Amino acid sequence: MNEQPRTLAPAQGRAVAPLHIALVIAGLGAGGAERVVSLLSADWVGRGHRVTLISFDSAAAPIFHGLDPRVRLERLGIASDRRLGGLLATLRRACMLRRTLDRLAPDVTISFLTKINVLTLLASLGTRRRVIISERNNPRLQQASRGWTMLLSRLHRRADGIVMQTRASLECLGATARRRAHVIPNPIVIEPLPGPPRDGLILAATGRLTRQKGFDMLIDAFARVADRHPRWMLRIWGEGPDRPELERRIAGYGLGHRISLAGNSRSPGEWVGQADAFVLSSRYEGFPNALGEAMAAGLPVLSCNCAYGPADLIHSGEDGLLVPVEDVAALAEGLDRLMGDAALRDRLGVAARDVAERCHPRRVTTLWDGVLAEVSAGRAGAR
Repeated sequence: MNEQPRTLAPAQGRAVAPLHIALVIAGLGAGGAERVVSLLSADWVGRGHRVTLISFDSAAAPIFHGLDPRVRLERLGIASDRRLGGLLATLRRACMLRRTLDRLAPDVTISFLTKINVLTLLASLGTRRRVIISERNNPRLQQASRGWTMLLSRLHRRADGIVMQTRASLECLGATARRRAHVIPNPIVIEPLPGPPRDGLILAATGRLTRQKGFDMLIDAFARVADRHPRWMLRIWGEGPDRPELERRIAGYGLGHRISLAGNSRSPGEWVGQADAFVLSSRYEGFPNALGEAMAAGLPVLSCNCAYGPADLIHSGEDGLLVPVEDVAALAEGLDRLMGDAALRDRLGVAARDVAERCHPRRVTTLWDGVLAEVSAGRAGAR
């Protein structure tokens, strides 16, 4: 039988009695999942829920996305320890999380990202704790080891609810898990911060400097068309292990004066406010927050049509441009078209703002309320 997920329309959202909600995440840095946790927790405490945010990082680690002061913060200070064997380190973290959840006794626990989902489900084995897990990336292609992915698939039965970000990503779940699956996009909200005066036009990209984000392909594609668009510069925001390789690639093209690795932005609004257009070159995504933020701010966008997310946000030719994934020639052609046509950029940018309404935080939290209502009432997976 072909099991279908529940996709709750905003109008179907329901009032949820005040709950104690525990959110579990690896850390509080600059990632997309961290942004979602910040927005969800602020909305929930504003409507009378108690929210405790549990992270595995240390109390000294910086918090990138602001948290509502009413959110209780529990930082376990036990990041993955490479000195311990993989299984031993995993069990140690799961045991600490279990003790924390036993002490807090939340009504519902929600975890984010594959490894944290595994730890949360392990920590809940043998208990009556109600758990929702949320995948925020492409489980088939992300760099979590196959062991983590296989373990998660075996633990899915322990989850009362599973939240995925796109309908296409449901193919990553087994038939039984899909019975408890809900599709909820990320909330998108952006306040662009004006950048310093500049002479030229900025094509922005942002993300962790890893293979997933495809910045190597973006540099290659930009180099192919840079001479045709001398006023344009490519600025890539973010940090990560691939910085040295990307720097060598830029130097190899002799484009150090046109392509810059700008490091981490202080907020999403900073890079958006300094951009004239945006490009997403990823090989895969879960739901591309940066693309949604660029569109909500009215930037013209070009994206590789990777799995998953871009096709959910962009109607190609209407509010953005889509090109085939991992195709440098097609990406270069798209850049050439976008940078060379001011009228096209204006038209795409105006239409792109509709994303702000489609993914407004109030609409998204209404969908989450539907999942909370089912799980807290013990109805999840009843179909």
